[in-house]
Amino acid sequence: MRDMIIKFKNPDEVRAFVNKVEKYPYDMDMKRGRFVVDAKSILGIMNLGFNNPIELRVYDEDCEQLKQDIAEYMTA
Repeated sequence: MRDMIIKFKNPDEVRAFVNKVEKYPYDMDMKRGRFVVDAKSILGIMNLGFNNPIELRVYDEDCEQLKQDIAEYMTA
């Protein structure tokens, strides 16, 4: 399992992010506060809000290619 912090500025970034992550077979969740949504759900992610750090949890150890694909949304 891997955790990353993601931040979106607008709905277009969410749409692009979901288009990238839905290509991967592993399960992923996004969490902000007490809310947890499927990382492959555009509406779910939009409900978490923009310009806020969101925790992405990937339920697989081998996700280096995914990390490269979504690097533009990751925060330090």
